[in-house]
Amino acid sequence: MDFAFDARTEELRGRLLAFMDEHVYPAEAVAEEQRAGLDDPWTAPPVVAGLQAEARRQGLWNLFLPDREYGPGLTNLQYAPLAEITGRSPQLAPTALNCAAPDTGNMELLAQFGSEEQRERWLEPLLDGRIRSAFAMTEPDVASSDATNIGTRIERDGDAYVITGRKWYISGAMNPACEIFVVMGKTDPDGADPRRQQSMVLVPRDAPGLRVRRAMRVYGYEDHYHGGHAEIVLDRVRVPVANLVGEEGGGFAIAQARLGPGRIHHCMRLIGMAERAIELMCRRALDRTAFGKPLAGQGVVQQWIADSRVAVEQLRLLVLKTAWLMDTVGNRGAHTEIQAIKIATPRTVVDILDKAVQLHGAGGVSQDFPLAELWAAARTLRLADGPDEVHQRSLARRELRQYR
Repeated sequence: MDFAFDARTEELRGRLLAFMDEHVYPAEAVAEEQRAGLDDPWTAPPVVAGLQAEARRQGLWNLFLPDREYGPGLTNLQYAPLAEITGRSPQLAPTALNCAAPDTGNMELLAQFGSEEQRERWLEPLLDGRIRSAFAMTEPDVASSDATNIGTRIERDGDAYVITGRKWYISGAMNPACEIFVVMGKTDPDGADPRRQQSMVLVPRDAPGLRVRRAMRVYGYEDHYHGGHAEIVLDRVRVPVANLVGEEGGGFAIAQARLGPGRIHHCMRLIGMAERAIELMCRRALDRTAFGKPLAGQGVVQQWIADSRVAVEQLRLLVLKTAWLMDTVGNRGAHTEIQAIKIATPRTVVDILDKAVQLHGAGGVSQDFPLAELWAAARTLRLADGPDEVHQRSLARRELRQYR
């Protein structure tokens, strides 16, 4: 299968690679220094606004949106190599291009399922980068890997919905620019079909009864650049019925539609992280000497680098195949491959990052290199968007079905 990129993708790749070299990488240390001096650690460092302005100027804005009405209209296959490049600096690059989760998924959701009023009120400022958003699905009191377990209640009361529940690891919610939550809960908890019990509603941050309780840490990190991961409480929060996304009972299907492209984005960014790790490994191996010769001359180090290169090339082809299938036969037709990349990519990238950490010694677990934070992010993605085991279970069932 030929995955040669078309001229438009190659032109965007060239521009984005130059943008990373000229603007993003030099801004990493600046952003860290600025963030340390902020009164509110959840506020974006000032350098981010400059990166966003430059990305807009260069036409590198909202690249993820396939809808030509709102974005450049790139296919999944066209956007995939661009997402990989941003993964080399995951704290800054996606935000600089307005291509950071969870906003990307929420913008896709609003573009596809939102009403005209919802798109005007929330999608337009999100596309413009004036506000941020959060997606509130995961809960602490149930096994959220099974979305039918969700306990949050969304009850109709005249011309309003009343929402009660508790959510956690709600990405982006600590950011003061986060103004809207997409909340998933049950409008029909006793319905016969467990996949038609859920609905999604839009809840403004300032809605009475919505309280952000605390920031959740991920392997000790608070992820200030992306607005953290919060625990929130919804205590009889009232929103207009017009804040329903799509139809009642459509929440499960909307969530699945939202997650498909997101998994391509995550997996390609992970490959970018792996490429950064390989680069750092090679530079370190050539720079350091142990037991009388450069680390690059040690057989085990050569094996780590070789195995990492092979693994990345395999992963990239699998993810690009998945993107191509999503473009040609849709998410349902690419179901097996979407699950395969979700299983294989974080697991493999964690292993590559672990080798890079090992090669850097104490530096690998320090704040002086990005490896520890990249490792934490990659390891977390073995849980986010569904744990590995859920995807393995579903993929195995589909595989077995053809032999029954």
